[in-house]
Amino acid sequence: MGLIAGLFEALFGGGRNIVAETAEVFRPNAEADARRAASARAAALEQFGAEFAAARPGAFDRVIDGINRIPRPALALGTLGLLVSAMVDPVWFGARMEGLALVPEPLWWLLGAIVSFYFGARHQAKGADLQRQIAMGLAATAALRAGAEPEPARGAHGPRIAATGPDAGLTLQATDPDPNPALAEWRRREARVAERPATK
Repeated sequence: MGLIAGLFEALFGGGRNIVAETAEVFRPNAEADARRAASARAAALEQFGAEFAAARPGAFDRVIDGINRIPRPALALGTLGLLVSAMVDPVWFGARMEGLALVPEPLWWLLGAIVSFYFGARHQAKGADLQRQIAMGLAATAALRAGAEPEPARGAHGPRIAATGPDAGLTLQATDPDPNPALAEWRRREARVAERPATK
């Protein structure tokens, strides 16, 4: 019994787990890997939010945005108004529909393309605005969290391993790309090929 207890004490005693430490040599720890991935995602979202942290639009932008909102309600309410006018004054409605029947087909195609592009552009602009607002919210949340909690210590795999602070020399060293032997060899080969005289 003492032999088994001694063996377990050697393997798992003193706050260590030799089996887990040996397994982590061949396979990364899933919990630590998930922690590193989560911190990397949080840093990426924080950077994305900082890029879109812009000031509110001015009065001119708000007026133009308001004008851009007019066509959709105008089309919807105008269509309902046509239905009501057909019941109120059928002769007036019939004269207007005869005028619409005289519009050539290419003009209808042009109108359809313009309306489609308008609504497509509005949909894209609103989607981009929604993404910007989400990013601003995430940036504000990250700023609040950073002010409320101390920043956790990041290990060697953390996303801010190259944070250099105010040291300009260290910043240049960190942003300098690593040497690429394959690219250097390719450039040497290309230079040699370019130096050879062209054969006819």
